[in-house]
Amino acid sequence: MHDAVVSIEELDYRVGNRSIVKDLSVSIPAGQISVLLGPNGAGKSTLLKLACGELLPSGGRVQFQGEPLQAHALSERATCLAVLPQSSSLNFPFLSEEVVQLGRSPHSTGVKVDAEIVDAALALVDAVHLRRQLYTELSGGEQQRVQLARVLAQVWDMRADKPNLLILDEPTSALDFSHQQLIMQALQQKAQQGCAVFMALHDLNLAASFADRILLMADGGLCAHGSVDEVLQPALLQQVFGLDFYRMQHPGTGKPLLVYS
Repeated sequence: MHDAVVSIEELDYRVGNRSIVKDLSVSIPAGQISVLLGPNGAGKSTLLKLACGELLPSGGRVQFQGEPLQAHALSERATCLAVLPQSSSLNFPFLSEEVVQLGRSPHSTGVKVDAEIVDAALALVDAVHLRRQLYTELSGGEQQRVQLARVLAQVWDMRADKPNLLILDEPTSALDFSHQQLIMQALQQKAQQGCAVFMALHDLNLAASFADRILLMADGGLCAHGSVDEVLQPALLQQVFGLDFYRMQHPGTGKPLLVYS
């Protein structure tokens, strides 16, 4: 179940004469979590925006489900592609469950089915108890979990012939440790159901624990991409982040554990 849901080919994005993404090619497969790592200013958020069509490339192509991204009508895209940006500007006093229900608005599955999906999405992110609270009165971490429930509800329906895509920019940034684990496990579950998950993270060890593939960016290009073992190498990380890295084995999971100085 690893066909490419998104194929990015020779992608460029320029603002004026400044190149933000440069000649970048990569594919995002179904059924896996692909994690984008790199320092601030590497181009991670821009690449995610290009992958979902929020930005149009200066050159190159983005293919979604085997066709040019722009060939998919926005209404069609909204049923199978959901995006969680770094921050939300939602300032209306909606109840949390109403925010999650927004994820079902592109679908025509009926009130009963949508209500069941909203319930399940809230449960998946440990936010059932927030459902009747005003979104604007929640903490940053609570708002992030509600927004995660919204995007999960948007791509809840699975089709084997056309896998869904979740694009998430720093989805764990406002969360405590236990909720970081919970959210990554929820995303892992969606990937195992066939969804393509494409996300940016800053936490190397969270990526090491949950990623199927790592894409390492610097200066608008890809330095490396491959498995966790292949990419999370101290020499490569030192080159990209300018720090000395040490790699060990996690005593509980056996996954790589990285420290730096």
